[in-house]
Amino acid sequence: MKNLLRLTPGILLFALVAMAGLDSASVFADDYKADYDALIEAQGEYAYAFDFFTVSMLWTVIAAAMVFIMHLGFATLEAGLTQSKNTVNILFKNVWIISIGLITYALLGFNTHYPIDSWQIPGWLGINGPIGDLNADGADTFGYGGLGLAMTGYGDFIFQAMFAATAATIVSGAVAERVKLTSFMVYSTILVAFGYTIAGSWHWGGGWLSTLGGGDAAFYDFAGSTVVHGFGGAAALAAVMILGPRKGKYTKDGKIKPILGHSMPLAAVGVFLLFFGWFGFNGGSVLSANPGPLGLVFTTTALAAAAGGISSIIISWVVLKKPDLSMALNGLLAGLVSITAGADSVSAFDSIIMGAIGGVIVVFSILFFDKIKIDDPVGAISVHGVVGIWGTLAVAFFGGASFSSQLIGVIGVYAFAFIFSFALFFIIKLVMGVRVSEEEEFEGLDIGEHGQEAYPDFSITSR
Repeated sequence: MKNLLRLTPGILLFALVAMAGLDSASVFADDYKADYDALIEAQGEYAYAFDFFTVSMLWTVIAAAMVFIMHLGFATLEAGLTQSKNTVNILFKNVWIISIGLITYALLGFNTHYPIDSWQIPGWLGINGPIGDLNADGADTFGYGGLGLAMTGYGDFIFQAMFAATAATIVSGAVAERVKLTSFMVYSTILVAFGYTIAGSWHWGGGWLSTLGGGDAAFYDFAGSTVVHGFGGAAALAAVMILGPRKGKYTKDGKIKPILGHSMPLAAVGVFLLFFGWFGFNGGSVLSANPGPLGLVFTTTALAAAAGGISSIIISWVVLKKPDLSMALNGLLAGLVSITAGADSVSAFDSIIMGAIGGVIVVFSILFFDKIKIDDPVGAISVHGVVGIWGTLAVAFFGGASFSSQLIGVIGVYAFAFIFSFALFFIIKLVMGVRVSEEEEFEGLDIGEHGQEAYPDFSITSR
């Protein structure tokens, strides 16, 4: 019976061909078999694993699509946690970020991220040009990366390209509601094209971080707690320091005046989209469909997020005397950032501890930055920057990495991201200005920058 079921698709195909009036059904089958045999022969020593290669490539592009969904998550989270009068501006910036991120990654980002033998300063800087024919090493063979990187060149590109814009998206939320649109567009383009890809090349492109310590003492950041999230968090801190807080956020007597987001449902949807996409973010970083690490990564990712959500709920409830939804949502994200560096190298139980600690850290970090008047409307600096440090160092405690290497990696990437972002944003401030006028901020950036409203039917003004 089992053999019959296996043959059923082939029987149906043969029947359909016959019904179509083709007398050469057997010839058709022979041609198909010949093509398949040639494809298998082209695999050389990897012929036995061709099915694995196919499944791995399919998983890679699915994971890339899941990471793309994260950009919708960022957009809705940012929009929900900010005022309704700035919703169009938030969404517009996110459209720009993913669009310019993909184009710049194709034009120079990918080959700067992975310089290979094209370093201008070996191990530190390798700015290079656009992608070429990424199928040149074999569009349907293991020629591109072998069993360890079981995908084609284009599969590798599109997965990594979806990561590229994340750094600027993190900054977008932190500077929301008062940054000039054109200035942010210039800033985000340069940050994604050069800042992120240079820092990433140090670790994933064979740069100095990849050889730091050597062997078991090497710097370890599986999917980017530091190289992606930490970079974005440090860059956001620099931009916010130059930009300053929103008007009315901090009173003259030192009190904090909450500026509430306009839609907690939007914020919640955004976080759950990010949670979903993170399975692709971490799971795709396995770089194949290898069932052992893939299952582990999915499990540690989910458990860390859940633990982060629970711990942030408990701690914020104790500290703030009320169960705060925004803290719970950021706790989920903190759990995810906590596990990103070591998702493939820690146990399920360890991931719970890591996520729970991340959830505690994010609550106190958000309160701390508010206390020192660093205005971050969505908590991006805390979620991605501060918790990114914890997630990277935690691999030394739970995953066996070298603490000194992890610490050096964090210091190196964070310092570079902060200095690069600060210098870039400061130059743009001098040339273009970076902040809208008080009148425009009061009226809302949707009207001032875009001349349109997200919710015109609910506007109290008539036009």
